[in-house]
Formats: sequence, C-alpha cells, structure tokens
Amino acid sequence: MPALSDAQARAVITNYSKVNNEANAQRDRTLLDTVEDGPMYAMSVSDYTETEGLPKADREPYKPWSYDTSSAKLYIPRFTIGQDRWFAAALSGERSKNPSRIAVFAEQPKNKRWELISVVDLDSATLPDVALDKDGYATAVAATRNNQLAADSNLLRTAVIDNFATGGTNTGTKVFDPTKASQQQIKVHDETTRKFGKLGTTVFAEGTNRFKDAYALKTSDGGALVLFAHTHTQTDAVAHSGLQINPDNDDNAWLHGIPRTSVTYTFVCADAATVPAKAAPSRLIGYTCARTDASGPPVGSAPTDRA
Repeated sequence: MPALSDAQARAVITNYSKVNNEANAQRDRTLLDTVEDGPMYAMSVSDYTETEGLPKADREPYKPWSYDTSSAKLYIPRFTIGQDRWFAAALSGERSKNPSRIAVFAEQPKNKRWELISVVDLDSATLPDVALDKDGYATAVAATRNNQLAADSNLLRTAVIDNFATGGTNTGTKVFDPTKASQQQIKVHDETTRKFGKLGTTVFAEGTNRFKDAYALKTSDGGALVLFAHTHTQTDAVAHSGLQINPDNDDNAWLHGIPRTSVTYTFVCADAATVPAKAAPSRLIGYTCARTDASGPPVGSAPTDRA
C-alpha cells in the first residue's frame, strides 16, 4: 500500500510550511520539533542559535515563506504493513518555479506525525529519473548494504567526507563522477585549506554522525536515488604562538567573540546521489550543510601543540 495518497502528501507539505513559519518567527524549538527531525531539525536549531548570538540590531527580520505544493513532484513509495513510512518530494520555495530541492518526510512511529527529515539543494534543474508504477507510485529500496547497487549510503557518505578531507583523493573521485556538487566540495577543501597561507592550517575530518538513516528510491535505469546525511569537522589552527583566530559575528553564539588559537567547526549536511545498478561511478547531485557547533581554546588559556 502507498505510504499515503497524493493529496495527503501535499497536505503534509502545506502543514509543514505553516508550522515551520510559526516556529521560526519565535525560534520556538519545541514547536519546530513537531514538524522536523533528524538532520533538518539539527540544521534549523543551529540557525536559531546563530541568530541568537547576534546583537538584536544585526538580526534580519523573519520573512514567512512556503513550499509551492502545486509544483511539487511527489515520490511516494508503497510499503507493507508495519514498515516505517516515508516519501520524498521535489520542491520549490517559490510559486511557479521548477523544483530545486529534494525533501524527505517520514512518519514518526510513536505519535504518527509526519516530519521533515532532510532537504537537499540540487545542483541542476534536471530531477533524478525516479521510476513510477502505472499508478504513479515509487519503489523504495534498501539504501544500506544493498548489493544490487554500485554503492550504498555508507560508501557514499565516506566518499563525500573524503571530498572535504582530501579533495577526493582516496574515495571521493573514485566513487563519484565529476558533478557540480562533488566539484564544489573539492573546491571547499582546496580553497579553505590554503586560506591562512603560512599563518595557519585547516584540516577537515569525519565528525560523529548521529543521522545514519538513509532513504533510497528505484530509478528508471535500475539504480537508485539515495538520500543520506553526513557530519564533518573543520579545524582551523594558528601556525605558531603569537597568532590568534578572531571569530566573526556568525560564530558569536559559540565562540562569544573570544580570540582562539584553534577552532573546530562541526557541520551537519544532507546529501543526494544517483547510484547505478552496475559497477560504475555514482553522481552526487546536491548537498546542503549547516554549521552546528564551534569550539576551541581561547588565546592564553594553554599552550597549543599544533604547529
């Protein structure tokens, strides 16, 4: 049976937009928790935290928004009784504009609420070719440990983190064909690790990932669209004593404007990739990240062992 009907799915999206606006206007984490979960909730809360760290004069007024349900492209899988229910949707935040992101909504087993789990901004206007049956419903497939796919969510996650950590040297460029999204991650690595020159270093690494759920839909070529999340860190450090990192306003919620000898930023990200059924490279088609934490020793608190 389908996870829910077309009309019910559009009602879920409409309700999400309504409640999300109400929560965002007051930065109400409890209300937000009724319509978001997983990486999406972590990313939204970090945005609240960052805003609250700014002086009130620097906080931009909240502007209400909504997803355009009329242009939404729905990917609703069929499930058997007892399976966790979810669906994906290609969405636009502007009326009459083509969808530019893919969202995953999942029903929470305890309270039967539908909540937004993740949203990925796509790097192309071309949507993935999700296979639909004669009634317009999609087919969910296993995202992890699926031998019918060239890569599962664990390998995709490893490859994405490698794009940031090494510029794709180890697994990133082996698992992924070059796309705008994967090239952008490599560019982030290349440019950020050089930003301090001889005055400091930047190292990217895998972070503790609390969001291991992944979702996959069968595509027309027999492969799958895989939606997953990852966490990575970025550690900036001064090259020698006498130097300091001065936090900017956007870091104020975590670093409180105090100069540091090193800073470790944590990023939670949502990712989307298309994976072939045969042994061939996958394509990263989009990702979205939010900084969720920053920490580091203040200048003068203790000697740094980083050179």
